Amino acid sequence: MTRQSNPQPDKSRPDKPRTETKALDPMTNELLATFQAFQEANDARLAEMERKAGADVLLNDKIDRIDRALTAQQMRLETIARKAARPGLGASPDDPGDTERKSAWNTYLRKGDESALARLELKAATLSLGTDSQGGYVVPPELDRMIETRLLRASPMRAIASVRQTSAQIFRKPVSLGAEANWVAETGTRPQTDAPSLSLLEFPAAELYALPAATQSLLDDSFVNLDEWLAEEVETAFAAQESAAFVTGDGTGRPRGFLAYPTVADAQQAWGQVGYIATGAAGAFAATGAADALISLAYAPRAQFRANGRFVMNRKTISAIRRLKDSTGAYIWQPGIAGEASTLLGYPVAEVEDMPDIAPDAFAVAFGDFARFYLIVDRQGARVLRDPFSAKPFVLFYTTKRVGGGIQHFDAVKLLRFSAA
Repeated sequence: MTRQSNPQPDKSRPDKPRTETKALDPMTNELLATFQAFQEANDARLAEMERKAGADVLLNDKIDRIDRALTAQQMRLETIARKAARPGLGASPDDPGDTERKSAWNTYLRKGDESALARLELKAATLSLGTDSQGGYVVPPELDRMIETRLLRASPMRAIASVRQTSAQIFRKPVSLGAEANWVAETGTRPQTDAPSLSLLEFPAAELYALPAATQSLLDDSFVNLDEWLAEEVETAFAAQESAAFVTGDGTGRPRGFLAYPTVADAQQAWGQVGYIATGAAGAFAATGAADALISLAYAPRAQFRANGRFVMNRKTISAIRRLKDSTGAYIWQPGIAGEASTLLGYPVAEVEDMPDIAPDAFAVAFGDFARFYLIVDRQGARVLRDPFSAKPFVLFYTTKRVGGGIQHFDAVKLLRFSAA
């Protein structure tokens, strides 16, 4: 195929403000120096392959070591950026909270006293979006917001997809598949246009649970903020399960992942299917012009979806793509600095570890506007049931929330299939 120049991000795509954090500067410099060493070693490998039709084993090992160091440095920077962005618990100035409710909630967590909390549940029934038959108590609004915000920071899919709050078990969204419009003169007749066809998308909320365990000494420690502790514990458990479901979930008792929908070559795509571009080689990039498939993928969505487009893949795929160059000899991947995302062909890269590895017929890379593409639905009202009996001497906190998800616009993202066609 004909090689093309790098696509540039649309001017309409807003640039993220560069984070000014002095603590990141030494690590950023180290990252850039490592990437420079990686480029030099990879250039030497490519030159040796041209001379000998194969690279030296020691040189390949050197590149792999530098690549692992580069990945580790990038992960450290991202971890620091995420921790800096984590919210505190404090109530907002316009919502000081209910002192009696907070005290009752804290007493329930520490001692299991349900009496005050049960009275408040009846007094503030509008806060409860479930029923007592589901078990446990609805968490205070402050803790509910903290869990949601922490998940937003921890889950890569939540950071790039649309998130909608709902009080319904099933969120239904009507989608217009196109309405007819015509030009007309100022005094011309205006024939009636055809009514738009509609598709009703349904996003059922499935139950997700975690079982954080605490010792009695932790619960007795008055200096421990139990809301902070509980939010941090469920963040890790919920984020891992959610991420996998949003990518590959089958929609049965969990959200439907975007890779679980029917896929078809982009030229034949219809509503309800996700289009793909083939790399031209089974389980690999093409031997020549390897970057061309990524360039074609970046141009596959319409311009309206490229403005906020991003690449999505896992770290192993990024490791392979780091070594690719465009037709001008420039590396198409660039490291992110100061907490910003790495870029590929000028577009940000979101690392989602649940994306498949490069393999025959695998959809290892996706590109497009994920905010328009995928919808995550959170049913309001996480619940907590204190259980001091099942795992003595530990106290378990059976924490549940309801989450749904699925594709809301099938044209917004395209996939890269590692296949000959």
